[in-house]
Amino acid sequence: MNLEGIYSILKSNPLWGDIGFEEFSSMVACMEARQRIFLKGDIIVMAGNPINQIGLIISGSVKVIREDYDGNILLMSELGASDLFGEVFACAGLDQSPVTIQASEKVEILFINFRKVLTTCSSACSFHTKLIENMLQLIALKTLVLNQQIDILSKRTTRDKLIAFFEMHRNGARRFTIPFNREEMANYLCVDRSAMSHELGKMRNDGLIKFKKNFFEIL
Repeated sequence: MNLEGIYSILKSNPLWGDIGFEEFSSMVACMEARQRIFLKGDIIVMAGNPINQIGLIISGSVKVIREDYDGNILLMSELGASDLFGEVFACAGLDQSPVTIQASEKVEILFINFRKVLTTCSSACSFHTKLIENMLQLIALKTLVLNQQIDILSKRTTRDKLIAFFEMHRNGARRFTIPFNREEMANYLCVDRSAMSHELGKMRNDGLIKFKKNFFEIL
């Protein structure tokens, strides 16, 4: 994909707020950007490996997962086109990634050197200060999302977790689609998949929800 096509996708991310195409073009050269393609199931970043880049998703989607000592997998989030990953860990100064990033499907990613983002360059690019401001705002927004996930996981029952999960994803709408299949949803909520499916059935029988695959309706 050419640079204009990449910009047309990535510009919807808050990181590029008030940054035009010409400035974006300069950034690509200044920050040593490079494109890579990964196939479904490929590991993009392995937990424990060094972090030296920020990834910007041009197309496709990735899963952010964490594995505990018993081998249980926790789905942290799923990211799609225009999303980015690695920026929080980079800004925190971590030497190793605490999570694994895996391709959910064929995915194209633009990698940039995070050190070039966090420090103003010798060329004193006019957009660089704005880019750093946008990065701080983006990290603050991600912190809010993380707090929402912590709130969901703190619920005592599977039903309470499901209700809080739906509230987060529906944004006030009665009908909405979630980005996870049943296994991913159970991993995200840290519950047994069978128990979760049983509880979804009970909620439907109680007249609380309707659903088909990952499409839900609040009644």
